[in-house]
Amino acid sequence: MKSSTQVFKIGTGNLEEVIKTAAQFIKKGGTVAFPTETVYGLGADALNPDAVRKVFKAKGRPLDNPLIVHIADQEQLGMVAMEVPDSAHVLMDAFWPGPLTLIFKRKDIVPDVITCGLDTVAVRMPDNPIALGLIKEAGTPIAAPSANISGRPSPTTAEHVIADLSGRIDVVIDGGAVRVGVESTVVDMTPEIPVLLRPGRVSIDEIREYVGKVLVGYTDRQAGAGEAVRSPGLKYTHYSPETRLVLVSGNSSAVVDKISELAREYRDRNIRVGLLVTDETAGTEEMAEYLLADGVFLLGSRYDAYEIASNLFAGLRYLDLEDVDVIIADGSIGIDGIGAAVMNRLKKAADELIEVN
Repeated sequence: MKSSTQVFKIGTGNLEEVIKTAAQFIKKGGTVAFPTETVYGLGADALNPDAVRKVFKAKGRPLDNPLIVHIADQEQLGMVAMEVPDSAHVLMDAFWPGPLTLIFKRKDIVPDVITCGLDTVAVRMPDNPIALGLIKEAGTPIAAPSANISGRPSPTTAEHVIADLSGRIDVVIDGGAVRVGVESTVVDMTPEIPVLLRPGRVSIDEIREYVGKVLVGYTDRQAGAGEAVRSPGLKYTHYSPETRLVLVSGNSSAVVDKISELAREYRDRNIRVGLLVTDETAGTEEMAEYLLADGVFLLGSRYDAYEIASNLFAGLRYLDLEDVDVIIADGSIGIDGIGAAVMNRLKKAADELIEVN
């Protein structure tokens, strides 16, 4: 690792010291990668446009892809957002701190570089003591996209951050593996009826329990080059391994058959195959011979979407390092709850989507 990036590992009794040290970098306009409950974020002082530009540069992130502002308390929300509706307060009471990002009309203090010139700002309060401590100690909201090279699978461990950004950023706080594993749910609160812009850990059904009607405002395609977007994850390639990714989705038994067929065809052509599959798919008779193949990563049970979400990006990164030519991903995952977020990420990452029944 290049010496320009310092790594602080959280251990017994050093949390306060690490946070104080890292916060000094934020205060001085530097960049700090830190864990949240969703993925690792790459943070800078949200009120310092020069610092925020360093985040874009380190990631290689296009300047028309807005960032999320992370806060530690309601007072900081008042610094950056205006016109906070009652329905937003209901959702904040229910889900903050937590993996829910809300979009509001912005105040002028928010730099244009964060919002890509839009009149809105995306805000969330992370549910992680390291993240909250860093924001409080820095004394400013922190703008933080995922701490990875733009377009790559999001980082769920400090090792993932270091692999992508060593030498590009000032500090990495190593707080271990994150809990959730996919980015936050994003809801636009500026229309009269809230609009879900990105699925995540908090499901649309959970949101509807608190505020009633919610519209779905995302698709699994990428926004076009000329389209303005209010949320990260809607534009450009996201979550993609360097290796070609083929996603097979549909009925579980048909998915198993198709993955087996593809694995056989690839191997007959001397193409090295990596498998990103559920435990159930791996346990079938059809798959037995292929689990001795070139690379296998088990996501967990298809009936436990939370486990799959926590393993997804780690699996993509693992198979990227296995020297395979193609990764076949198992899409026999339900789309209820966080399953919708898992499938959204896989579809955006895939080079080819095969749907079977």
